[in-house]
Amino acid sequence: MTSNARNAVALVSGGLDSMVSAAHAREAGFALFALTIDYGQRHRIELEAAARVAAALGAVRHIVLPLDLTAFGGSALTADIDVPKSGVAAEDEVPVTYVPARNTIFLSLALGWAEAAGARDLFIGVNALDYSGYPDCRPDFIAAFEHVASLGTKAGAEGDRFRIHAPLQHMTKADIAKEAARLGLDAGISWSCYDPTPRGEHCGFCDSCRLRAKGFEEAGLADPTRYAARP
Repeated sequence: MTSNARNAVALVSGGLDSMVSAAHAREAGFALFALTIDYGQRHRIELEAAARVAAALGAVRHIVLPLDLTAFGGSALTADIDVPKSGVAAEDEVPVTYVPARNTIFLSLALGWAEAAGARDLFIGVNALDYSGYPDCRPDFIAAFEHVASLGTKAGAEGDRFRIHAPLQHMTKADIAKEAARLGLDAGISWSCYDPTPRGEHCGFCDSCRLRAKGFEEAGLADPTRYAARP
């Protein structure tokens, strides 16, 4: 398929970061193709948030793609392993909530849809500052995958290169919260918690909840999140 320079595939998990990243694609004038992966995650409530986000951003199409990574396990999000609640992991520690090769897998799927849809731009909401220590959020990984995308596709082989956009790469969580406000987004429709309560609240203690709360607090913005408790 020939490329359409105004189409972009955005990975939309339902979280705040992916919502802001996809909103950047919209702001840049791209027609938004939203991709959500149902990988058997513990926090399945985020799939509902992803549908809300895709609708709010006016996605041309939203695909929820099933890919059961619980068959592999190896993470507190895909196996019967407790989600840590004692605080954000140290910078040199990869926490047990890391899903093996998740962003490599997700970007590969987004790349496949992009090539089929004639899109050459992919958006992902990774962040290398206030994050949980995942190696697949680092700038060198994103740059390497962009290179792989052009090496391993028909479009790339024909000189029609792909671009991987990570607009939040060097933002703090406070920056991201402010960016959501600047873009006029309702942060309350997004979901961050790894271990939601039975009542559909953020637990307040997992890494993701702590980082989210810290971001809104440092940004001086009201936090629209419903937490079961706060540390």
